[in-house]
Amino acid sequence: MKLNKIKYVVVGAFFAMGGMTTSCDTLDIKNLETYDESMVWHDANLASAYVNNLYAECFTNWSVSADGNSDILTGMPWYLGTITETGSSYKKWTYTEIRHINEAIKRLEASTELDQDLVNNLLGQAYFMRAYMYYWMVLHHGGVPYIKVPQDKDKDDLFVKRNSTPECFQFMIEDLDKAITLLPAKIAGTSNDYGRIDQCFAKSWKAKTLLLKCSPQFNPNHPYDNAYWKEAYAAAKEAYDFCVANGVALTGNYADIWLQEQGPEVVFPVINKNPNRVSNWASATRPASISRGVNQSNPTWEFVKDFPMLDGRRFDDPSGKYYVGDENALLKSFWKNRDPRFNQVVFYNGSEYPVAGKPSGYRQYNALGISNADDQYGINPAAHTNAVNNDVYSGFYNYKAADMTLTQATVLTYDIDYILMRFAEVMFIYAEAANETGHSDVAIDMLKQIRKRAGIEAGADGLYGLSVGSREAIRKAILDEREIELCYEGHRFWDLRRTRNMMKLAGWTKHGIEAIAINPDGTDMDLNEARTKTNNYELTTGDFRYVIHQVPYTEAAEREFVIEESFYFFPIQKVNLDENPNLEQNNNWGGTFNPTME
Repeated sequence: MKLNKIKYVVVGAFFAMGGMTTSCDTLDIKNLETYDESMVWHDANLASAYVNNLYAECFTNWSVSADGNSDILTGMPWYLGTITETGSSYKKWTYTEIRHINEAIKRLEASTELDQDLVNNLLGQAYFMRAYMYYWMVLHHGGVPYIKVPQDKDKDDLFVKRNSTPECFQFMIEDLDKAITLLPAKIAGTSNDYGRIDQCFAKSWKAKTLLLKCSPQFNPNHPYDNAYWKEAYAAAKEAYDFCVANGVALTGNYADIWLQEQGPEVVFPVINKNPNRVSNWASATRPASISRGVNQSNPTWEFVKDFPMLDGRRFDDPSGKYYVGDENALLKSFWKNRDPRFNQVVFYNGSEYPVAGKPSGYRQYNALGISNADDQYGINPAAHTNAVNNDVYSGFYNYKAADMTLTQATVLTYDIDYILMRFAEVMFIYAEAANETGHSDVAIDMLKQIRKRAGIEAGADGLYGLSVGSREAIRKAILDEREIELCYEGHRFWDLRRTRNMMKLAGWTKHGIEAIAINPDGTDMDLNEARTKTNNYELTTGDFRYVIHQVPYTEAAEREFVIEESFYFFPIQKVNLDENPNLEQNNNWGGTFNPTME
């Protein structure tokens, strides 16, 4: 049974009715816009409840669409007209949440009645959350108005100007430094405070913020020779060393990172607990026939090709121990001799699927005319019809953090904690900053540790298949390893954008593979015979041939990414510009504001 930890979900009625609500550990404020300040900021429980509710406003949960905007999951989010000044896509303007945070900071800084230790702890959390929320706005748009007080629409001048991008980074670091001085070093998984912000998270997020500051995205003319890399390295080293000193470490088995909660790799978790806070992760990643709806998270064939082999080399690298050859050769054995993480995050036709409620030896199939109609993918002419989900499915499933103990009836109760930041990401941040500041040995060591944990063979040179002969090679190795290690966790598109590799997605097309059952001599198997065999789980992955199809398949659908250079900084939405005449539009969208550090 999950431990009762900090509770983010809002429940019950509010103070206006003269009462207050309770949960296992905290009090919850239903509406932060209508709270009674005369009660909240003079009461320790209510002040804590106010800050606790900020967590729900700031931190997201599991999202099956997190990497749908990249090359590793199916979906076509980048079509002509996706990004416009008038539209809401890829806009971040979270000033309602900022106001709530600023209210907490103002009241806590002025508090004379609450215990000072409590005030300091709550202030530390609020300072962090302010920096965190501004991080995402700056990531989207460059510099924004950095508001530090709760503005009153009836008293304050709301026509504020945008702070410069350098100023925003300065203010974020100031907020994070304040937070670090006030927060506990590390909150143990056994603590009732588990799920609250601590110094390990704050120091790690500071390093992430400074990595963004020095990045090619924000320094297009001096991407790897600007002075900001040194401060990023110093912060990353401090975060890494501090985490290690406080017991943070890589989880021994990659699959256990999520399934064994409160593990050593967690830097910051978003707590889930059925029935108060659950996620659709299981229902949206499972095959539809054993879930409660259509599968919404399908790895691409391109992503499968990117996965290393067991020796850490690509399938088409002639120097590799498990060299396969070209793409057509890989089709015949894509599941063999792969980086062990492959079978922990990608699930495919003919694999055993040990899910609760199914018999021992159960295998999952997606072949057209053979498997359950809800799972079918392909256009096999022998079936005399096309599968209905060819615009979405790919022949692969997302197997990451899969809870096999949930039956089809209970799949909507998925409540595994979402790890918003884990130690592997801290190691990547450290590696990236180290590589650009003359510490290539540190960068290589971080990558080796991650690959060793993955189960990749060390090789005679002890490099786990890494190509790290130059700073440029290490830079590429870090980006490639992030794609694999952090897949489906929402990093891929932002990594490509931050490193100014986003344009590699321009014109991008995605593909899946159809499974067609074959006889031992390689001829196509009669579908009736194949159905009989699959009903008895007799066919394995190798008893099929595989055909590549573009996803989406429908000719009328958007079929390739439309990515433009202007997307390195998204525009301020026109409705915000209209409301505040002092706001300038970004210069890459026809305005005068420079969103970079230069």
